[in-house]
Amino acid sequence: MSANTPKSMKTPSHSGRTIAILALIVIAFGVLAGFTGATKVKLGLDLRGGTSVTLQPRVSAGGKVTSAAIDQAVSIIRQRVNSLGVAESEVSAQGSGTNRQIVISVPGETGRRVVELVGQTAELRFRQVLAEGAGNATTAATSTATTPKTATSPAKTVPTYPTGVTAELDAKFAALDCTKAANRQGGGGDNADAVTISCSRAGDAKYILAPAEVLGRQVSKATAAIDQQGASGWYVLLNFNGEGTTKFGALTTRVTKLATPQNQVAIVLDGLVVSAPRINEAINTGNAQITGNFTQTDAQDLSNVLKYGALPLAFDRGEVQQISPTLGSDQLHAGLLAGLIGIGLVLLYSILYYKGLGLVSFGSLLVASVITYLSFLLLGKWIGFTLTLAGIAGAIVSVGITADSFIVYFERLRDEVRDGRTLRTAVEAGWARARHTIVVADFVSLIAATLLYFFAVGGVRGFAFTLGLTTLVDLVVVFFFTKPIMTVLSRISYFSSGRPLSGLSAKSLGVVTGKEA
Repeated sequence: MSANTPKSMKTPSHSGRTIAILALIVIAFGVLAGFTGATKVKLGLDLRGGTSVTLQPRVSAGGKVTSAAIDQAVSIIRQRVNSLGVAESEVSAQGSGTNRQIVISVPGETGRRVVELVGQTAELRFRQVLAEGAGNATTAATSTATTPKTATSPAKTVPTYPTGVTAELDAKFAALDCTKAANRQGGGGDNADAVTISCSRAGDAKYILAPAEVLGRQVSKATAAIDQQGASGWYVLLNFNGEGTTKFGALTTRVTKLATPQNQVAIVLDGLVVSAPRINEAINTGNAQITGNFTQTDAQDLSNVLKYGALPLAFDRGEVQQISPTLGSDQLHAGLLAGLIGIGLVLLYSILYYKGLGLVSFGSLLVASVITYLSFLLLGKWIGFTLTLAGIAGAIVSVGITADSFIVYFERLRDEVRDGRTLRTAVEAGWARARHTIVVADFVSLIAATLLYFFAVGGVRGFAFTLGLTTLVDLVVVFFFTKPIMTVLSRISYFSSGRPLSGLSAKSLGVVTGKEA
C-alpha cells in the first residue's frame, strides 16, 4: 500500500506549528483591535437607527427634470457623503420620469446634519455689494432730499440710492425681512446674471447684490484651514482655475476704487451670503478665503460641499424618517438569535452524526467566529465597515459554507478509512482529495459575492461584503485549523482505534465486519 501512497502523505506534518501560527495571528488581531480602540462593531442604519430623507427635484417654470441630471446629482451627493466618512450610507434614485426622487439614508445620530449638508445645491457666486442694511431695514437709500414746493406740486422727499440701485429694487429690499427664518432657507436657483436681494446666514444683514462675476464652477479646490497666528479661526481656502483667476482679479481690482459698501464682494452660497469682506487690494493670485466665524465642522462641511461642485438641480426636502435605535436593537437581537440558532443546529447535527469528530466542527466554527468578529472590529476602524441586517444574513449563510468544508473533508476521510487505510494515512489522503473541492466551492461563493458587491446597491452590498469576507475566513480556518487538528487527533489512540463515540467506529462508518456477515 505504501507504494501507492501519494507523495503528500509521506511529507511530515507540521500541524502543531500551523495551529500555533493561527493562534498568534488571532492574538495579534485582538491586540491590534484593543490598541486602535476598535472595541465595538459599527452598526448600520437598520441596526442602530439613523435618518432617511427624500429629496424632491424643484422644477422651475418651463423647465424639466432629466434622468441625466438626477444621476449626476446622485453621484455628487454620494461623493459628499463618502468625503464625510459616513459608512454604510445609501444614496439612490427612485421613481421614473418627472417623478424621480433621491433617497438618502445615513446611520447614527449625526444623520440629520449630514442629510442637510448633502442636499445643498452649493451654487457659489461672487457678487459685488451694491447696498447693505440691517436684516429688517426698510430702505437702501443713503440719504434723502426735499424738493421745493411749486405752484403745481407739493414738496416731496426724494431718496438717494447707491449706484445700481433703483426704486423697484429698493421696494424688494424693504419687503424682505431677513430676521424671519423662513426667508433664510436658501436653496439656490438664483439667476447669476441678474441683480438679487439676499440675506446673511444669521439674518442680521441683507444685501442688494450685482450680477455674479465669478461662479462656483470656476473654483478648482476648496480646503478647510485654521488661522494659526491671527484670531480669524476656521476659514475655507478657495483656489480658482484660469478663468476664475482672471475674473476674480478683475472684480477685486475694480471694487477697490469704490466707497463702502460697494468695495465689498459678497460670497453667496445657495442664495445666502456667507460673508461680504471689504476688498482693500486686487487679488490676482488665484485664491481667496471664505470667513464667517466658522467652527471646524462648519468649515470642513462647506469645503466638502464646494469640492464636488454644484448639484444640477435644486431640491425640496420631502419625507424625513427617523429610524429609532430601539427598532434597530430589536432587529440586531433577532439577527444574532438567528445566527446562534443556525450555529447550534449545525453543531447538533455534527455531534449526532459525526460524534467525536463533531468537536472539530465546533472548534472550526468557534475559530471562524472569532476571526470574523475581529475582522469586523478592525475593518470598522480602518475602512468604516458597518454591520447591517443584510450583513448578518451573509454571516449566517457563511455558517453553511464552513459546515460544507468540513463535511466534504470528513466524508472523504471516512471513505479512506472504509478502504482500509489507517486513520493517520486517511487524514492525509482524504485531505489531498478533498481540498480541491473545498477551494473550488469557496471560490464560487467568492465570485458570487464579488459580482453582487459591484453590481448591486444598498443592503445587498453589505450582504455580499460579509459573505465574501467570511468565505475567505473559511479558507483560512480549513487550511490552518481543521486539517491540522485532524492530524493531531489521528495520533490519539481514542480516535485511531475507532472507539464507539469517536465517529470512526465500524458502526459509524457503516462497515460490515466479518462476524456480522
